[in-house]
Amino acid sequence: MYSEKLQLFINGQWTDGSEGKVTPVYNPATGKIISYLSCAGVSDLDRALEGAQNGFLVWKQLPAIERYKVLNKAAELIESSKQEIAQTMTQENGKPLGEAAGEVQFCADAVRWYAEEARRAYGRVIPARVPGVRQLTLKEPVGPVLGFAAWNFPAGNVALKIGAALAAGCSIIVKPSDETPGTAIAIGRCFQEAGVPPGVVNIVFGESAPISEHLIKSPIPKKVSLTGSTPVGKLLARLAADTLKRCTMELGGHAPVLVFEDADLDYTINMLVAAKFRNAGQVCTSPTRFYIHRRIYDRFVEQFTERTKQLVVGNGLDEGVQVGPMITERRLAAIDELVRDAVANGATIVTGGQRLERQGYFYAPTVLRDVPDNAQVMTQEPFGPLAPMTPFDSFDEVIARANSLPLGLAGYVFTRDSSTATRASEALNVGQVGVNNTSVHEVETPFGGVNESGYGHESGIEGLDAYLRTKLISDKQLPSVSNS
Repeated sequence: MYSEKLQLFINGQWTDGSEGKVTPVYNPATGKIISYLSCAGVSDLDRALEGAQNGFLVWKQLPAIERYKVLNKAAELIESSKQEIAQTMTQENGKPLGEAAGEVQFCADAVRWYAEEARRAYGRVIPARVPGVRQLTLKEPVGPVLGFAAWNFPAGNVALKIGAALAAGCSIIVKPSDETPGTAIAIGRCFQEAGVPPGVVNIVFGESAPISEHLIKSPIPKKVSLTGSTPVGKLLARLAADTLKRCTMELGGHAPVLVFEDADLDYTINMLVAAKFRNAGQVCTSPTRFYIHRRIYDRFVEQFTERTKQLVVGNGLDEGVQVGPMITERRLAAIDELVRDAVANGATIVTGGQRLERQGYFYAPTVLRDVPDNAQVMTQEPFGPLAPMTPFDSFDEVIARANSLPLGLAGYVFTRDSSTATRASEALNVGQVGVNNTSVHEVETPFGGVNESGYGHESGIEGLDAYLRTKLISDKQLPSVSNS
């Protein structure tokens, strides 16, 4: 049963929106309304901005060891609430309960890691060119920040932004997705109960465009962090440019998968099927363009298809389910259009290729073979349970095809030859490469894209540094002078 009370969190208080506007929240596995979300009006946003400014003045003065204690407590609360938060997430997002619980555990681990890093935001001493001068650099929080989070990882996207900002000494206003509000609220409550002062964490909901414009145009926030699509990232970056706000943009991808002829076929297929259909393919690092060496192409497609047919699709709350629904009804039509376009351009549906006739927003896990490079699914991120496959003949050819798009978030290489692995991982124009591995985002590792997949990083020490600015102090030591 869905139990979260969906309110705004402003300056330490849970409250309804001042304008009385609400929007429905749906369970994508049933298509039914499970709650109503209170939306922020202009006065609510202004109170959040004022709260963030005042909260920052308090929080930045807190010693790093004290911030560590609060963040560590928040991590403990997230971990102890893992099953409850996962239940909420599955009802809002649709992903299987086990995936949801794993995501919440990632949140706890990330916040705990940032708690530790809060004590390690080191400056340095730089040797001076002349005697009597001491040159120091200090790391300072950039100020109040804005975080815009996507629905596909509704806990992780929120926790990473809050954890990094607070570890650095910043306050934050988070605008999570209206599709998955309860998960963000549950994460926010853990920070509140951990003892975060009023105004340090604020959470608002409502129509994204006017909210982001109002918040970004304010001179109070000094940084914007977005997890979202490339078009939205470009829009927010333009808004942020007017006040020269620092930005971290974690945007869309279209990850190429290069399977060379010497790859361990069973291992590779098991790894890729799990990665491809995780969260019903609604993952920015999901493998989405499968380039298979021609000598193993038919065998790979056949075995991948057989594994795909074995996947259990259904309500994520049901035991044994491996693939849940799409997030909204409109996503079904978008996926179907990509499939129809691929077929029209010569591709063949090997399995799937249609909406499942059942309650909710389910699309059958789909494998397409012989997909030409000009098909829409090879140029537009599908963000769904589609695996388009095509053969390749040479190393140079496949690298050129893999690098042909302006997007560059993740890429994958499967081979038993270390030389091929090194050459391919260095040649791929992406932010992170998985070699015989699809796990490219851990708490400790930097995560970010290149080109139109964005810039800046989350996680790792780079994720903390994104919320810090560097100040130089050049101290000329003068001789003592007696006033007597």
